Amino acid sequence: MTRWIGIDHGTKRIGVAVGDAEGRIATPLEVVSAGDVGFAERIKKIVAEYDAVGVVVGWPLLGDDSEGPQARLARRFAADLAEMTGLDVRLWDERLSSFQADERLKGEFTRKQKERRQDAVAAATILEDFFTGNGPTSAHRPGDSRP
Repeated sequence: MTRWIGIDHGTKRIGVAVGDAEGRIATPLEVVSAGDVGFAERIKKIVAEYDAVGVVVGWPLLGDDSEGPQARLARRFAADLAEMTGLDVRLWDERLSSFQADERLKGEFTRKQKERRQDAVAAATILEDFFTGNGPTSAHRPGDSRP
């Protein structure tokens, strides 16, 4: 079983999920504050706990496949995470992940309950798309040139 950790990076909250590449299934794990200084250590613990081979960070490209400010922030976050942890960190297009997370949670929870889960569900959505799109062999690393 080849596991990856998925991350939906935001300026306020960061969603985390774990998934299995062979089964192409991902499970939301948690949401942490974007300002949490121990986040890199938390990711290292999750990677060890699930024996994951790498981390996928959602990359919010613009409609024309270029990088806007949010995509540059995600790339910088991914590069910092790779440097701090020594893990294989990849970027994956996440343009529809929040919408898909909303759809998955629709009718299940109150608005406040959805807010607490949405980012982890978005991370799971990113990870499932990464598996379906052959991400483990084709995804960009943070230091790679343009998409």
